[in-house]
Amino acid sequence: MPGSPPSLKLLPAEEARRIMAGVAPVDVERVPLRRAGGRVLAEALSAPEDLPPGARSVMDGYAVRAGDVAAATAGAPAALRLTGVVPMGGVFGGQVEAGELVGISTGGFLPAGADAVVMIEHTEPRSGDVTVGDRVRIFSAVATGANVIAAGEDLRDGAAVLARGRRLRPQDLAALATFGVAEVLVHRRPRIALLSTGNELCDPTERPGPGQVRDVNQAVLGAQIESAGCAVTYGGIVRDRADDLRTAVSLLLPGHDGLILSGGSSVGVKDVSAEALGDLDAPGIVFHGIDIRPGKPTLFALSGHKPVLGMPGFPTSSMIVFDAFVRPMLWRLGGEEARDPWPAHCPARLGRAYTSARGREDYLRVRLTTEDGQRWAHPLVGGSAAISNVLLADGLVRVDADREELARGDTALVWLYGRDS
Repeated sequence: MPGSPPSLKLLPAEEARRIMAGVAPVDVERVPLRRAGGRVLAEALSAPEDLPPGARSVMDGYAVRAGDVAAATAGAPAALRLTGVVPMGGVFGGQVEAGELVGISTGGFLPAGADAVVMIEHTEPRSGDVTVGDRVRIFSAVATGANVIAAGEDLRDGAAVLARGRRLRPQDLAALATFGVAEVLVHRRPRIALLSTGNELCDPTERPGPGQVRDVNQAVLGAQIESAGCAVTYGGIVRDRADDLRTAVSLLLPGHDGLILSGGSSVGVKDVSAEALGDLDAPGIVFHGIDIRPGKPTLFALSGHKPVLGMPGFPTSSMIVFDAFVRPMLWRLGGEEARDPWPAHCPARLGRAYTSARGREDYLRVRLTTEDGQRWAHPLVGGSAAISNVLLADGLVRVDADREELARGDTALVWLYGRDS
C-alpha cells in the first residue's frame, strides 16, 4: 500500500486572486462596428465633437423665440406667423425674427434666432392644417431652452465616452456609430483549451460502465468559458497517465491562449496534473492549493505568459472555483481591466449558523426566500460531491477567511447566479 499523499501547501485566497489577476491580456485586432458587440475595447474613446453638434428639438412643434410667447395662456394665446419648416434631414435656411415661428419635428436642428420649441399639442391650428404665412396660436408659455437639447449638452468635444478595457454593450455601439466609428480596436477573444482527466470518466452520451461516471465538467466549464467572452476548444477525456496528459497539453497549448484541466489536481495516487505540468515552460507551476472550500486542490501555472489551470474534479467545486477565481482571470486575459467580479448581489439574512476554519475562505450555496418582508439566505445541504446544491441555489455567500462564526440572522452578501454580465 502506498503511503499517505503529501499535503497541499495552501495559498490564501486573496493571494491566489492577486496572482491570477496578473495574466497578460491577449493581443488586439480591428473589427467592423457591427461585429464589435460583446468585444473588449482596446483603446479609449473621447468625443471628437459636441453631441449634438447643434441645438435640436426633442418634440414635434414650432421653433420660437421664448420672449414672443412669455405671456401666452389658454385664454390669451400668442399669435405668431409661420415662415417655414425645418425639413427632415435638412436645416431651415432663414432666421426666426420677432413674431415668427418655424415648424419643426423631433430631432430637427433649431433654426437661427429660435431658442425654444412649443409642443404641437399647445398650438392651433395643428401643423397639417397650416401653411406658410398663416398665424398659429400658442396657448402655453415656454422658457428659453424648453424642449431643446443644446449643442454639446449630451457630450462635449473631448469628453471621455468609453474606457479602454470595457466590454461593449449595444448602447456602447450607439456611441461609436454616432461618432462615425466604422472599425473598432478590440482585444481578440481568448482561445481556451479544455481537457477532462480521469479513468472513471465517459462521454455524457455513453452509458457508464462499472465504476464510471459521465464527464460533466467539460460541458459546464465550456459554457462558463464562453460566457466569460472566450472561445473554447473541447479536448476530450485524457486517462490518468502523466505521459498522456503531457502529450495532450503539448498539442493543445501552442494554438491557445490558456488551458484548463478538469480533475487530477488533488494530491493523491492517481492525480497526475502536477506531474504532467512539471514540464511547462517557465515559470511553470505557480501554486498548487488554495485555502478555500470547496476547491482546495486548484492548481495554477504559467507556461510563458499562458495560464494553465488544474481544476477540481467534482462539478460543484469546479463551478465555484470558476465563479470565484477563473472568470475574473479570463476577463483580464480578454482585456477587461477593472470589472466587479460579481456585480449582481443582494443582502440577505443567513438562515442558519455556520462555522468556518480560521484562514479558510468558504462558499455557501444558498436558496433565497422572503419571509415577513425579510430576505433570507438558506445554506443548502451537501458537500462538493453533490450537484443538487448548486442546481437549487440562487447564489453564493462568501465567508471571508478572517470570519469564523456566522450566526443565524447575520446579514450576508449573496452573489446571484445568472446575472454576472
